Amino acid sequence: MTAIRQDAWSEEDDLVLAEVTLRHIREGSTQLAAFEEVGEKIGRTSAACGFRWNSCVRKSYEEAIAIAKGQRQKRNYLKKQGASRGAQVAGFTAGDGEEAFVHEEAQNSLSIDAVIRFLRQWKGTYQEAGRQLKMLERDLREKEEELAELRAENERLSKEVNTAQSDYRVVNDDYKALIQIMDRARRLAFLSEEEEEIKNRFKMDANGNLERID
Repeated sequence: MTAIRQDAWSEEDDLVLAEVTLRHIREGSTQLAAFEEVGEKIGRTSAACGFRWNSCVRKSYEEAIAIAKGQRQKRNYLKKQGASRGAQVAGFTAGDGEEAFVHEEAQNSLSIDAVIRFLRQWKGTYQEAGRQLKMLERDLREKEEELAELRAENERLSKEVNTAQSDYRVVNDDYKALIQIMDRARRLAFLSEEEEEIKNRFKMDANGNLERID
């Protein structure tokens, strides 16, 4: 299964990645096999799982990794010693049985301690993630408040722009009306001058006729 997702890693994804990778380390498998298994479970590529493990998750599980490697070494050692121990089973004395029981109890105790340490570490990681989440929520609220203020400011400026545009249209209309009045007055003044000039060029004689004055 090959899948590529662009969404962010969730806490559950990181936990699955850690659990599977630690199990593969503990069982003597490779991390590549672990990443492939995780990728099939959460729908990501093995390369993405490997990058996430090495860049982020691994840092939070250093102690658990060391414990898993120790368990792998003991597992390999017990496998090598399995044949010789099997040959000695029939010859176990009561003392040998008691010693084997004590050794098994020590192994169980070690495993329980490892689990306790792992759980404590996971709890600390979870608490840290919770604190980071609260910080992100606080930042988000601040950004939302800032966005609301910017929207209100934008609305206020938009109203001012609309008012200024209305005032501009009124002034522009008044200016055009003034220009028209001035043109009309100029034409009237020009006609008055022409009429005056015509009057000055002609005069009325005794018979009531107009005579041109050169």
